[in-house]
Amino acid sequence: MIALNEQALTDFRARLVEDEAAPATVAKYLSAVRRLAAFCHGNLWSKAQLVAFKQDLEASDLAPGTVNGVLTAVNKLLNISGYREWRLRFLKVQRRVFMAPEREMTRAEYERLVNTARMNGDERTATILQTLCSTGARAGELAAITVEAAKAGHAEIRSKGKIRMILLPKKLCKLLLNYCAKRSITSGPIFITASGKPLDRSNLWKTLKALAAKAKVLANKVFPHNLRHLFARTYYKKTRDIVRLADILGHSSVETTRIYTARSPIEQRRQMDSLALLL
Repeated sequence: MIALNEQALTDFRARLVEDEAAPATVAKYLSAVRRLAAFCHGNLWSKAQLVAFKQDLEASDLAPGTVNGVLTAVNKLLNISGYREWRLRFLKVQRRVFMAPEREMTRAEYERLVNTARMNGDERTATILQTLCSTGARAGELAAITVEAAKAGHAEIRSKGKIRMILLPKKLCKLLLNYCAKRSITSGPIFITASGKPLDRSNLWKTLKALAAKAKVLANKVFPHNLRHLFARTYYKKTRDIVRLADILGHSSVETTRIYTARSPIEQRRQMDSLALLL
């Protein structure tokens, strides 16, 4: 039996932290295990319970990818608890060949966001948008964009035991250094809060949602990771080099990078029409 009480959750959290899981991953895994605990009323007695839990997830309105995320957390718990033989199989999800248009941020929308931020006197947000979109960096990696990095032309990212270098375009370096000069920022992270701490993801998320309304861009398109998507799609369209793109994005597998190379449904349909197979 695996107890799923508060002490067990505390222990699970401690093990995730010990394994150097990212804070967002810890939160996501704990949420998933709490869901399992509610389903099992605090105690997990058998594999049959787990199968029933998986079936309950499948019957819910959760997306397949979200279901697999929950199963990943549950399997992690089973591994730690010594019940590896109880692990659940993931749902098989066919890779999408295109990105849903209601989620894909276009270059025009990106430009509108930057210009709206500038018109509203929010130079910090305008600069952050351009930094993320021109480098493919994650929002959580903004702390690595320092004055020293802007002067050197590259930033060193340390995450999950891996170290990678992000190259900063010359035009971006100039933009960042001008931004710092205006605000008397002489060293350390460039994007900081009023208290001088590095800007975190939650601060940025709220700012971007407010900006989306002003720029008349759908709110569900405006989130930090979508700027990374736009960078990746633009880079791949220009170079067709998925291996190099994987290196830039910090992916250990090219398969992970493939999601960024998906074409829009309009492009896909245009290609299919060009086959001229209808008589």
